[in-house]
Amino acid sequence: MTDDASPTETPQTRLARKLNLLLDLYEAEGTEALTYPEINRHMTQRGTPLSRSRWAYMRSGDSSLATDPMLLRNLAEFFGVDRDYLLDDAGEIPKLVDAQLELLRTLRESRVRNFAARQLQGISPETLVKLRQVIDERKRAQGMGDADSNQS
Repeated sequence: MTDDASPTETPQTRLARKLNLLLDLYEAEGTEALTYPEINRHMTQRGTPLSRSRWAYMRSGDSSLATDPMLLRNLAEFFGVDRDYLLDDAGEIPKLVDAQLELLRTLRESRVRNFAARQLQGISPETLVKLRQVIDERKRAQGMGDADSNQS
């Protein structure tokens, strides 16, 4: 699987996309929300301190200062992916990230199904069928397919 990199994407926006994907995957593992101090502590211990503003710029894709290879390798290490993942400009998603991304999709779909099941109790089967048809039509219209889900 490859990233959804556009040909006009800058290295900064590509890095931001990868960082935000890693943050999403971290959250999907069910651990507590990741905080900046945790990341900074790891970076500082590895000799590559990371200021809060630099981290924010890196995540938004507005930083041209995010080119320190050791910082990027240490960030990749923190997230448990290949040390060169954030340096790789090819846009390939490592197998671990790809597997975790599939898990994230499944978890999100499961959460939606569980929520819907709780909220839709007492609704007639006919209404549920119609609701599913509307959702399926909407997904097809957006080009999402049956197995894909939005990664917001």
